[in-house]
Amino acid sequence: MTYTTGAGNDIAQATTVVIADDQPLVCAGFRAILESQPDIAVLAEAYDGADAVAAVRTHSPDVAMLDIRMPRLDGIEATRAIVAAGLRTRVLVVTTFDLDEYVFAALQAGASGFLLKDVLRDQLVSGVRGVAAGESLLAPSITRRLIERYVHATTAEHHPRIDALSTREKQILSLVARGRSNAEIAAELFISLTTVKSHVASILTKLGLRDRVQAVVMAYETGFARPGDAAGSR
Repeated sequence: MTYTTGAGNDIAQATTVVIADDQPLVCAGFRAILESQPDIAVLAEAYDGADAVAAVRTHSPDVAMLDIRMPRLDGIEATRAIVAAGLRTRVLVVTTFDLDEYVFAALQAGASGFLLKDVLRDQLVSGVRGVAAGESLLAPSITRRLIERYVHATTAEHHPRIDALSTREKQILSLVARGRSNAEIAAELFISLTTVKSHVASILTKLGLRDRVQAVVMAYETGFARPGDAAGSR
């Protein structure tokens, strides 16, 4: 094994993380940022995708931060392996290029979000916390460009499970697909945050999806949502 572990903060109360990048200095930098927070503990660093999967299986962290381009197993295949194993760990993909086609492939593989490597410290920390809490991490501008470039679903038929959603659930799915947060959806539809969370949970259950990111992917792949759609138009 070529991954390293560290005690870091109090693991019992912390959001736990495994970091994987083929550049040890990048791993060290991310570790320093995350462990400056009292509520985050880095359990391991891995320098290739195969060891990243092994580290996740060993430590079962809340979040696995994976680079895309790694030896032996790239971030996409590592994500697929982690999700297929049924682990509780959520994957946060980190990449250098905002138009890297591998990012969208990683989301399709089951990643819960992505960040760019030039992310600000506070954004990295909040991103890890958010993904650990079950939220998606989708930078709207990057997501829009990825969707426009890689999803061609303008003539696709809706998935039967999407057609089974209620009118309100379809409205909320449309807003989720446009990158709206729960709070923004609640404000736009004049409903409570609790109601939005309940609807989102119901949508994920009916669609058989793990999280909001997968809901966004399905919405565009099936043609339910398209780049440029007006919110709430369905």
